Amino acid sequence: MLAGPVYVVGAVRSAVGRRKGALARMHPADLGGHVVAELLDRAGLAGEAGRAVDDVMFGCVSQIGAQSTNIARIVALSAGLPESVPGTTIDRQCGSSQQAVHFAAQGIASGEADLVVAGGVEVMTRIPIASSATVGAEHGMGLPREGELWAKRYGNQEITQFRGAQLIADDWGISRAEMEEFALRSHTCALAAQEQGLFDSEIVAVNGLVRDEGPRADTTLEKMAELKPLTEGGSLTAALASQISDGAAALLLASEDAVQRHGLAPLASIRAMGVVGSDPVRMLTGPIPATEKVLAKAGLAASDVDLFEVNEAFASVVLAWQREIGVGADRTNVLGGAIALGHPLGGTGARLMTTLVHHLRRTGSRYGLQTMCEGGGMANATILERA
Repeated sequence: MLAGPVYVVGAVRSAVGRRKGALARMHPADLGGHVVAELLDRAGLAGEAGRAVDDVMFGCVSQIGAQSTNIARIVALSAGLPESVPGTTIDRQCGSSQQAVHFAAQGIASGEADLVVAGGVEVMTRIPIASSATVGAEHGMGLPREGELWAKRYGNQEITQFRGAQLIADDWGISRAEMEEFALRSHTCALAAQEQGLFDSEIVAVNGLVRDEGPRADTTLEKMAELKPLTEGGSLTAALASQISDGAAALLLASEDAVQRHGLAPLASIRAMGVVGSDPVRMLTGPIPATEKVLAKAGLAASDVDLFEVNEAFASVVLAWQREIGVGADRTNVLGGAIALGHPLGGTGARLMTTLVHHLRRTGSRYGLQTMCEGGGMANATILERA
């Protein structure tokens, strides 16, 4: 439990763009800046009123090229915040913007801050995930990502998210057919949510895009069955993995004092949060212990939670999590997930939380839990309580 209440008083996002889609040519700072500017405008903190913001914490995984040089600070200034407002960029791999929320909440709960913008951005069309994986060779001295001490501990075996996801499918006995059913459901749920306008209140129009580009109405089990596995002899295909995407999202977190002083309307409060390390070879099993940890912190059981958002890095990750935690499809990723909606790396944690906040309020549900696997074998988990 946090030492003091921390409220979510705003949560917005861009629509998620497909690779080479409507957001592909945008500068990441502009994309993030548009989202943060709308967040502050909705809260009545645009312009000079933004001096009340203590910090901007933004997640970004591939911090090279247009996403380098502390993108959080550039986003803050691009959003029109006064120059007195600082910014810091966070890399906890896919959980970077969820970690930004955690750091922001910790600052507020400790009394060191009252208002913090927490979010993330990634334009993967410009900077694909492979760029960060090879940055040592490209921009350093030809060094591999792992060194001699790593090799002494883990050997020279392949360490990739693809192998990790396949190992999870093998270890939990998850079939390709089961994963394809899961992937189809992700698209079906996302398309239904779009048709019902369930994302409309959370999406900021950026570059004319107001609708997530990832969900595919023409996806079928028959088409997925025709795809070749990502690895020889494996069962994972591109259809069972999250999409390469462009996007940004941001939340405004506030102390109780800031809520009163600025006349803000709480949407939700952070009930509990946690982060864990996990097997770096399988890499993606962290959401299981992270969920268990944060439930214990909150004094809740999984049955007490109304809605779960578990990042769909791969279908096998969520299916293994469901088996271990005992949560069905009726409460998990009910509006679709990253297989359909996309996964703009550093922006996804904030995207998931934005969707969760809005859906909790829309449905009148009390508790929502978000968790996501992360490169290197880690995971964040957060429990929100509707205000």
